[in-house]
Amino acid sequence: MDVDALLKDLNPAMQLMILMVAVTVLPFVFMCMTSFLRFVIVFSILKTALGTQQVPPGMVIIGLAMILTFYSMSPVFAEMYQKGSVPYEKTGSIVLAMKEGAKPLKNFMMRQTRQSDITFFIQTLRGKPPATPDDIGIWEVAPAFIMSELKTSFEIGFIIFIPFVVIDLIVANVLLALGMMMLSPTIISLPFKLLIFIAVDGWGMVVHGLVQSFN
Repeated sequence: MDVDALLKDLNPAMQLMILMVAVTVLPFVFMCMTSFLRFVIVFSILKTALGTQQVPPGMVIIGLAMILTFYSMSPVFAEMYQKGSVPYEKTGSIVLAMKEGAKPLKNFMMRQTRQSDITFFIQTLRGKPPATPDDIGIWEVAPAFIMSELKTSFEIGFIIFIPFVVIDLIVANVLLALGMMMLSPTIISLPFKLLIFIAVDGWGMVVHGLVQSFN
């Protein structure tokens, strides 16, 4: 039997149960299968590099990451709604609508995923490459996407961290040369790091770069 026909003929109660399960995993999908993952990791590394302890608060970082995720993913979300609404209006099948609506999200993840990562997970699961990209399931792409995003996020974080480490080293050497070994270099370097970060419009540079980093 054709898969689409099978999904169309599913019992409404079973479709509702599948929908309820899908709703429970939505937070996981949002955190790990969208641009949110890269935003929140880079912002957390930036906060650590600045050394500002609890400023900005964790909730502010998460809120900023969520807003930027909705902004950067809005074309994908709109396409998901459009793709999912058409089969639902024609067949009334929630499962078929979810299947079609997930395709734009899968395509987004594939564009951000390194070929080596997705090849590893596909070969581990299937043992042979698929005939076409359409044959790859979204749950095969998801782990590869997460691995790629983690690597990309830490690469960006490393680049952001370097200037702040240089400032810390300079301040530490100056204090050592002045014989102020009992004074914490972090206390002295923090105002300089904040001054330089503000002068170059650091938040703007980081946010603009992150938004434009998605394919």
